[in-house]
Amino acid sequence: MEKSSIATIVKHTGSHYMLSELPKWELFPAVIRGKVRLNASTTTNPIAVGDVVEYSVDLDSDQPMGTIDKILPRKNYIIRKSTNLSRQTHIIAANLDTVFLIVTIEFPETKLAFIDRFLLTCEAYKIPTVIVINKRDLYDDEYKEKMEHFEAIYRGAGYRVLEVSALTGENIDLLREMCKDSVSLFSGVSGVGKSSLIKALDPSLSPKIGEISQAHLQGKHTTTFYEMHPLSTGGFIIDTPGIKGFGIVDIETEELSTYFPEMLRVMDDCKFRPCTHTHEPGCAVKKGVEDGIISEERYNSYLGMLEEETKYRQ
Repeated sequence: MEKSSIATIVKHTGSHYMLSELPKWELFPAVIRGKVRLNASTTTNPIAVGDVVEYSVDLDSDQPMGTIDKILPRKNYIIRKSTNLSRQTHIIAANLDTVFLIVTIEFPETKLAFIDRFLLTCEAYKIPTVIVINKRDLYDDEYKEKMEHFEAIYRGAGYRVLEVSALTGENIDLLREMCKDSVSLFSGVSGVGKSSLIKALDPSLSPKIGEISQAHLQGKHTTTFYEMHPLSTGGFIIDTPGIKGFGIVDIETEELSTYFPEMLRVMDDCKFRPCTHTHEPGCAVKKGVEDGIISEERYNSYLGMLEEETKYRQ
């Protein structure tokens, strides 16, 4: 006898998947049917953690294994190119309520270029995003000015910024409450402490925790697979391996500025339409940079993306 139903992908390990009919947490294995893989061949992973799928399983089998027959439409997803000029794309996760972008000011330093590319993709797919500064316990007076400047950039752009410490527990209760009754993505570069944060949120969970390479102050990959975890207090967190590069996918050059919230707020006042916000006279975005309404760092990120996208399309 064959059973058919709907479930969510909660873990991806190579060619095998683990499914659960959320909000229940009863895991079972599944493989992907060939036609589904072919239909989604433009990405390195046709199915992502968070995807809702139709599956079937032969209940008469000695070892029932589900077969994924169809991916249901996604409400959103995070997708990237592994390098800026690569044609290979990878879906990080799908059907998200909130993204928590975990960053560190130092040990290791999360580069603003990475943050801005990640945020732009979240804006493009209308996914609410919170920037979480982890390792707050390490940042004494020596890093105070750098921290305040970082927060001013992103709060000024319109993002919520939360300082936390997995070690001391600072703001962990608040973060736990923000994750309640929703599907959240925890993502960032290697070494920012995603796994430590997840364990701090729910000590019953045991994601792998690694050390920082002192040679380069970079994190070592500890999460090997994309995996969803249920929080005992409610909600689900998707943990991802540390990301090194974040190339933008499927966004036209002329759309880039519309995914910078602080630019979007003023661009209607630009003298010319369309405006690239690079050389045109009477550009409200450039004036915003001059007046300190738009941070120079964010504007430079925009120019960098503009140049990369132009190069990629040539």
